[in-house]
Amino acid sequence: MGNALVDVLSQVDDGVLTRHGLAKGSMTLIDLDQADQLALDMPNPVTSAGGSSANTAAVIAMMGGTSGYIGRVFDDDLGRAFANALGDLGVAFDTEYATSGPRTGRSLVLVTPDAQRTMNTYLGAASALHPSDVEDSLMQDASILYLEGYLWDQPDAKDAIRKAIELATGHGLRISLTLSDGFCVEGHRSEFVDLIDNHVDILFANEAEAMTLTGAESGLEAAEVLQGRCDVVAVTLGEHGSLLSTPDEMHKIEPTAVSPVVDTTGAGDCYAAGVLLGLARNLPLPVCGAAGSQAASAALINVGARPQGAAAEPLRTILPVG
Repeated sequence: MGNALVDVLSQVDDGVLTRHGLAKGSMTLIDLDQADQLALDMPNPVTSAGGSSANTAAVIAMMGGTSGYIGRVFDDDLGRAFANALGDLGVAFDTEYATSGPRTGRSLVLVTPDAQRTMNTYLGAASALHPSDVEDSLMQDASILYLEGYLWDQPDAKDAIRKAIELATGHGLRISLTLSDGFCVEGHRSEFVDLIDNHVDILFANEAEAMTLTGAESGLEAAEVLQGRCDVVAVTLGEHGSLLSTPDEMHKIEPTAVSPVVDTTGAGDCYAAGVLLGLARNLPLPVCGAAGSQAASAALINVGARPQGAAAEPLRTILPVG
């Protein structure tokens, strides 16, 4: 469940970030005028269906799992392309199209030569996600509800999260949250702490997000502070892999090496897909972590958040059934 967005990616130099006052590696919410201005500085843009939790749902399906998605798009070309991209993978997506208000949201992703991605997001129709979009029937056959921290920026979406948690809890689902972005954590820290301590079973954060949440000075220290706050805590460390813990154990998960790294967009989303699918199949924690690392590596060798073509081929063999 998250912000349904279409990604527009462009490979740029650091000067573009400087001209627009953008912090490398961050996510910034922008309005339509800002999106139009930034688009003028994006050469050879590549458009693909995106959205953080939608990417995770898509990669779970690509790995042979079953997933569904809740998010709002407008009934326009981009919205239909978003829905079709999920449908083609077998992801259940039944949220009704918006027919009034803002058009489908987009994330303008600037990829610099060091493969870092800087996201500038016009939420558009995604900001109209409403509690009425969350239906009890969506929870009946699921085992995990995965929530995107980005949703906490919108009041109606926040209420939709609360409803989803209530319904999911009633059906015995585990609740998973990704913190999404450091600025997101800064803006909603106390509410995220309440969510984590009272509702979340599986937590995902990158190193910077975990440090912001805890006040720790390193990813390891942050992981140690968070250990035991949830049943499973995953802290990703970029090129250094990840730390995956339960209250009783912590595992250092090595990264899956690839070369060259083309684009880091979506690596965290893919990592979450591998870990969640492993947890849904009740596999040992180190196996879940290794699956996350392997899935993340597939995102690193192509432009865009979702592995395509040859990059996607190994996904189905990471966690074979049987």
